[in-house]
This record gives sequence, C-alpha cells and structure tokens, in this order.
Amino acid sequence: MKALFLTREFPPYVYGGAGVHVEYLAKELSELMEIDVRAFGDQNAKGSNLNVTGYPFEDGLFDSSDDKLKSVFKTLSTGLHMNADKIDADVVHCHTWYSHFAGIMAKLCYGTPLVVTTHSLEPLRPWKREQLGRGYDASSWVEKTAIEMADCLIAVSEETKEDVLKHFNVDESKVEVVYNGIDLKEYAVVKETDVLDQYGIDKNKPFVLFVGRITRQKGIIHLVNAIKYIDAETQIVLCAGAPDTKEIAKEMEDAVEEASKSRDNIFWIDKMLDKKDVIQLYSHASVFCCPSIYEPFGIINIEAMACETAVVASAVGGIKEVVVEGETGLLIDVVQQNEAPFEPVDPDKFSRDLAEGINRVIKDDALRHKMAKAGRQRVEAFFDWKAIAKQTKSIYQSLINKR
Repeated sequence: MKALFLTREFPPYVYGGAGVHVEYLAKELSELMEIDVRAFGDQNAKGSNLNVTGYPFEDGLFDSSDDKLKSVFKTLSTGLHMNADKIDADVVHCHTWYSHFAGIMAKLCYGTPLVVTTHSLEPLRPWKREQLGRGYDASSWVEKTAIEMADCLIAVSEETKEDVLKHFNVDESKVEVVYNGIDLKEYAVVKETDVLDQYGIDKNKPFVLFVGRITRQKGIIHLVNAIKYIDAETQIVLCAGAPDTKEIAKEMEDAVEEASKSRDNIFWIDKMLDKKDVIQLYSHASVFCCPSIYEPFGIINIEAMACETAVVASAVGGIKEVVVEGETGLLIDVVQQNEAPFEPVDPDKFSRDLAEGINRVIKDDALRHKMAKAGRQRVEAFFDWKAIAKQTKSIYQSLINKR
C-alpha cells in the first residue's frame, strides 16, 4: 500500500498544529507502509519508505495581484503543480484547505480515493476574511468541494465530526474520528533552562505560558487582556508569532504595551521557536494557557500535558475531549455569540475567568502537581502516534477494499 500526503506544511516549514500532525503521522505511517509527501516549499528528501517533494511558489507570477488574493492564487497554482507529476498512490490524503484543490484534482484526474482530515473548518473561521478578503469565499468553496467529494473524512475530535455534519452535505458513514497524537519520547520534561536564561525569565518565580500563532482563533488577545487580573508575582511568557494580518499584529502590540505599563514581568517572544526550545518552556511553566475561541483539537494542550504542565483552557471544540476538568487542568466556559465570528459575548468576563483559573492553579501546589502527573498519564493512554497510525492505515485499507 502507498499513500500520498498533500499538505501545505512539512518540515522545515511547520507553523501550526496541522503541520505537526502531518509530520508525525507521516513518520509513523512510514513504518507500516510507503508514504510520499508533496508539500509547499523546497523540500527534497528520499528515504526507504518516506519521500518528500516540495513545490515552491512561482516567483513573480502573482506580483501584480491584490495583496489579499495572492496567497489564494498561489495555493491553487501549487495544487495544480502537485498533480503535474504522476500520482501512483493507492490513496491521497489531504490536510487543510490549502491542499484540498490538489486533492480534488487528484481524485478527478487520477481516480485515486480521497481522504481529507479536517483540522479546522472555514465556516467556523470567519475572521479569515480579514486576511483573505474575497479569497475567503474561494477557500470556503475549495474546502466544501473537497469535503463533499471525499471518500472518507477524518475528524480530529467528536465535536469536529458534529461540525462537519452540520455544515456540509456528508454521509455520516464516511466520517471517522481520529485524534491528534504526540511523540511521547520527544515531548517530556527536560531540566535545561538556557532558554529561560536567554529571555530573562526568573527560574525562581512561577510563569504562565502561551504558545501559538497570533490569530483570532487562538484567542491570545483575551489572555493579554487577562494579565491585569493575574497575580503580580506570576510571570507571563507569550511565545507568539506569525500574525495573520498587520491589523491583528498591531492589536497585539498595543495590548502588550498597555499590560506592560503596570508590570515588568511580561516576556513576549515574538517568533515561532523550535520544538526543543518550546519543550523547555513547557517543562518549566507553572501553567499553560490555551484561550482559543475555536479549536478542533488543540494539539498544544497535549504537548503541555506531556511535559507535565497543568492546563487552563477555554471549553471549546476538541479541547473538551483533551483536557479533563479538575484532573489535568481547568476548562473555562466561553459564552460565545451564536453566529460568526463566535467571539465571547462578554470578553472582559472571559479574561477575568482565565485569570482566576490561572491564579487558582498557581496558588495550589498540590493541585498543580496532581494535574501535571495526570496530564502526562492521559497523553500516554490516549494520544500515542503509533496507535493513531495503525488506525489511519486501517481506514486506507477499507477504501482500497471497497474499490
């Protein structure tokens, strides 16, 4: 059996949870079968069972295009180029809407069964219109077309499955739930502290950690607005970069500047650190905070839990299936608007509640240590990539058998 992964992200170009998912799933599946990866970039790696080919954007082709539409045009163009090289796989597996057009063309032109993993859904990310303009209509159309023509849909959580059935015309029998996973050997507590020293973080005082992109979805502004309610002795470490738009970047800058007027223990690392450095931050954080307003799964939470860090997270999407309230962390209710953009009805209350949860965990040593150990145990029991790879392979096999 041979599967072809189509993806925007693949090492060394990984910036989000979907990229992490693709990297590790490809690695584990390659122990069981042949895997080809076609990704956005300039990768060129050949292995015994894992081959990676990058497809870079064409320089200059879209220079005169509208700024908000360039990325959409480049995405569709790259999808065509991915199909120009012959496809001989038994199954094509797409990840995120960026690769969906390539998957559509593969199914139509080569007749290959199509699997789509829904890491997120465009109808639930309306703020992307800020980034893409009318290109958001194009990305939504591509996603809808791919999802509704796929032979199998993999949802990363039960709630994501419900969202797929609600927003798309899909037969429920075609939808499988397969959680994200983690490399348990790589994500584990480390003793090194050089990253803390590099950024001036006091090793003798507690700190709350955020890791993620600067987007509406990740809710980082709500955490920054919560800083004024967090105990003064608690350090704030924001490992946050890759803003979606100039506007949200400016909003983030202004919010951090305002919060910094009343305290000097806010550390904003405005870039995406490599895994080794992030694991060190997870390992020494007192609390990890995930304030997302939309999160199909939330792989960052299991990263933190694997490093024995208690979690305070918003009770949305797949997070509720990852973090166990009172055992591995605290879930903070978000009373959201009924319609897009799904922001909290009372943003200040949400920020206060985040701060209250963070303060509670940091003050209670026994509770924090109990959550830390329980988090690691939960990750070991439910989120091992080896088991997830076997589950995915069985899905591929069932599609091939049906043919």
